[in-house]
Amino acid sequence: MPFHQYDYIFALGIIFAFADSYGIGANDVANSFATSVGSRSLTLGQAVILATVMEFVGAVSAGARVTSTIRNNIIDINLFKNDPAVLMLGMLCALIGSSVWVLGATKLRFPVSTTHSIIGAIIGVGIAAGGTDAVKWGWQGNGVATVFASWGIAPLVSGGFAAILYLGTKFGIMERANSTIIAIWSGPLFFFITTSILTMVIVYKGSPNLGLDKLSGTTTALAIVLTALVVAILAVLFWVPYVHARVVKGDYTLRWYHFFLGPLLWKRPPPPDAGLATAPDAVPDYYRGHHAIDSPHEIKRATDPEAVVHKKEADGSESQPSDDDRVEPTAAPANDPKRTIDGPWIHPRNLWIILRYKIAERLWYNATRDVASDQAVTSNDKDRERLRAIHARAKQYSNKTEHCFSFVQVLTACTASFAHGSNDVANAAGPLSTIYLIWDAGNFSGSRSPTPVWVLVFCAAALVIGLATYGYTIMSVLGNRITLHSPSRGYTMELGAATTVVLASQLGLPVSTTQSIFGATVAVGICNGDLSTINWRMCLWVLFGWILTVPCAGVLAGCLFGIVINAPRFGFAG
Repeated sequence: MPFHQYDYIFALGIIFAFADSYGIGANDVANSFATSVGSRSLTLGQAVILATVMEFVGAVSAGARVTSTIRNNIIDINLFKNDPAVLMLGMLCALIGSSVWVLGATKLRFPVSTTHSIIGAIIGVGIAAGGTDAVKWGWQGNGVATVFASWGIAPLVSGGFAAILYLGTKFGIMERANSTIIAIWSGPLFFFITTSILTMVIVYKGSPNLGLDKLSGTTTALAIVLTALVVAILAVLFWVPYVHARVVKGDYTLRWYHFFLGPLLWKRPPPPDAGLATAPDAVPDYYRGHHAIDSPHEIKRATDPEAVVHKKEADGSESQPSDDDRVEPTAAPANDPKRTIDGPWIHPRNLWIILRYKIAERLWYNATRDVASDQAVTSNDKDRERLRAIHARAKQYSNKTEHCFSFVQVLTACTASFAHGSNDVANAAGPLSTIYLIWDAGNFSGSRSPTPVWVLVFCAAALVIGLATYGYTIMSVLGNRITLHSPSRGYTMELGAATTVVLASQLGLPVSTTQSIFGATVAVGICNGDLSTINWRMCLWVLFGWILTVPCAGVLAGCLFGIVINAPRFGFAG
């Protein structure tokens, strides 16, 4: 029988689980997608659409395993066996402490780990409830020590994966004289590798309802290889001719729907002016906003026949705007009657104006703004020059070759998004599922209770909303603010981080996606061969956030729980 006397705890749990998931989307998911958006492989709007699909799929199909770790392995919940309602209160306080810290940090543009935040909050509740003995500090059963160890291991492992992938790409393709042709014809191989990893994730961590993780070894291997092989064959038939027509022939008239023409594109003639200086660019400039004045690499790039250098950026005649100079949504005339609020705001007409012209336009602007340009500049002149000098030391490759990797990076972004959904949705879903299961059963649910699917869906929805409406805040201070990004670098960062997260999630370790992508980003930056290509000041800022998160979230949640559970009340003398 449900605990109806504690309906308010369940209701507050839903509210703060939404707030925590919203913060995860605005901070942690934004942190993950800062690589794709910073590389200009995806716009913020495209990242939101991709995250809507992949975060949902990852959360619902593979999120339950890590949710169990968050819920059961941090504190000894048997402490609450005779008082299950107190466990409900504890998980509510954990959600409140975590969400307040994450949202506050996001407001201050402070990238933090939401995994650290919820674990710190639960530790705080555990200490307030039963002292230090209530926390599972050891290694047995994936306790706190295992989690702490994974925080150090995750950046190193993801950095190792990313470095190996990038060095192979750098010396095998990017440094070659005919890098564009090599990139085109090796593209199907990259699709095969990336698809294999994505399929491996889905099969090994597959939905418990489908039983994909219980397939035999032979069936699993066949599923992985055949799926990747099909994607590689499709890449040969459709992707290769499409990219060849755009980057080699210079056909700037191609649109996305021409992709489905496949082999017919081999015979498609390019425009008469294709390849001429007066013709429109067939591929984007992935280094726009990052070209250095008098940089040796920039001079080399200017002499590269495959590269396109924008004169205004090369000679420095076009300066980048500061954060304060960013163009806000176009303002309508002040006397526009459709937008003028007349009388109290509560009137229906005024509410419609606020919703339609104030809130909607702001949300649309936030979801479609140019985050890559935000990463390239800062309002402080000294920081702007320092960032420009950091980017100048990193070699810039042919835009045509980079364009080939932008397609692969979209696929790695899908892998990273799926991995994030499978791992980080547990940060809010774990405590909420505990509250719901106790409230619904009216008793102690135990440590083996399944995570309801609606909890995973609810948290994933809030996560996507957070990315769409507030994710630009964290994205603007990461990505290129750490080291120069491009598609060839970005796909290795994402694939290395995603591989680490899904392997750890398979083992039930709640590793931090933030630390995984950070470790991969720094490792790829080091592979430039110059430690000065990394913004170490920003790295220290991120590390400082990691150190603060656990104690701050723990103190917030623990103090709140202690105050509430020991509060004086009528009829109780203490």
